[in-house]
Amino acid sequence: MLRIHSMLKSQSKSRLVGPNSPDAAEWIRDYRSRTKSPKPVVALIAGIAEAPGRIMGHAGAFTIAGEPDARTKIASLEAAGATIVDHPAKFGDALKARLEQKFETGSSALGQQQQRHLHISEEKCMDLLREAGGINCGAYSGSGVRKLLAIGVDRSTRSPCIIAAPTIQETHSGDSVKRFPFDYKRGIDELSIERIASHLQLNHKDSVVGSLRRLVKSLVTIFYEKEAFYLSTALVERLGEIKVVGARFGFDDAAYRSCGRQAGLQSLREVTAEDSSEIEAEKSGIVYIKLAGSGTIGTLVNGAGLAMNTVDALSGHAANFLDTGGKATSETVKQSFEIILRDPRVRVVFVNIFGGLTLGDMIARGIILAFKELSPNVPVVVRIRGTNEKEGQALIAESGLPLYAFDDFEEAAAKAIELSNGTRA
Repeated sequence: MLRIHSMLKSQSKSRLVGPNSPDAAEWIRDYRSRTKSPKPVVALIAGIAEAPGRIMGHAGAFTIAGEPDARTKIASLEAAGATIVDHPAKFGDALKARLEQKFETGSSALGQQQQRHLHISEEKCMDLLREAGGINCGAYSGSGVRKLLAIGVDRSTRSPCIIAAPTIQETHSGDSVKRFPFDYKRGIDELSIERIASHLQLNHKDSVVGSLRRLVKSLVTIFYEKEAFYLSTALVERLGEIKVVGARFGFDDAAYRSCGRQAGLQSLREVTAEDSSEIEAEKSGIVYIKLAGSGTIGTLVNGAGLAMNTVDALSGHAANFLDTGGKATSETVKQSFEIILRDPRVRVVFVNIFGGLTLGDMIARGIILAFKELSPNVPVVVRIRGTNEKEGQALIAESGLPLYAFDDFEEAAAKAIELSNGTRA
């Protein structure tokens, strides 16, 4: 996720939002090179602490093979002359500082919606491939090099693309992962399967190229018919053809939730392999993803982008990603507390709310309701800004509950980290 604020107009700020950070970096670099007195640019990249292979939040953010990760994007924007912040609340101060010429270059930001990604076992993914085109799939214990063949979205061309790499190791940089975009309406007829085979370092025998063509066609069929966002396979060359020895498919189930499409995919879902807390959250329209590591701060945030920023800004201290969505209610907030507090790692809960559709006083009532019914034994830090913020802050202040209330994000985050460490500043 990329947000860029730039003082490009004398009286106002303009915002450029786009999916392709390298393109934005190149635009900034070009602008600075041809402008005598370039305006300062401040940028935000969310996703340093993303959960790999997951769609993050209601905004539907995800990354696939061959795309630069958040830190690479940050580095490219900094190199282009942008100042990097790690939370939207910091845009104003950063722009002011740049305008006052307090610093010239950026400083790095250090450092996951309703359930939208179905968990389907590898074997069932292979079954889908077999059904789509009679592909040779199965276990393989040989020493052949496993290669990557996938289908996803090329954000630069805004079209589907075949993704290929001569080894299965997925990377966010270098030339090992190559994209072969094609027109969505025309399909793969104009794709050169031979070029894909060359990049995969496959034998150019007709039988090998033919089996690769069948696999590409099968992946495209599944991608279109099942409304997937990323289909990845591991393959080897064996006995004059390719064999799929591993598969991981990503399906966005928003189509099912909105109007019942793709009901058949739901029967393939491996619920027993998923986290029970994540499934419970999904039923209430909450997106909860338990993060790996030793994080001790439970986060409760409204909005996917803000939730990603919050996790990033906590610099490894976050135990989870939780997006209540834009229509959070007092009951949703209470349910979020219940889910967060089940994680034994959590030592403090950090509530970061920026009101828009979500009302600050409604969130405050939810927090108070959670306290009265759950009696949490960990401290809670609350930051409420936006619509009805004063009403929400007043409710918190007058509740008599042991809550730490803040207006400023950085102060609230610092307090949450302090409490999670069990130390005093």
